[in-house]
Amino acid sequence: MPDMDLNALRSAVTVVSLLVFVGIVVWAYARHNRERFEDLGALVLTDDDAPRGGRHE
Repeated sequence: MPDMDLNALRSAVTVVSLLVFVGIVVWAYARHNRERFEDLGALVLTDDDAPRGGRHE
């Protein structure tokens, strides 16, 4: 394996990080995930009948 200088390693890590980021964004905004994510987002807003403890009355 040829010697890689530090700048080449930094460039490779940057490119890989960018590709991972773009992959996550594409996955998050894919149409087949929309319904699942909307259901999970609405789960936070549902009103539970029984409180789970805490100071809310």
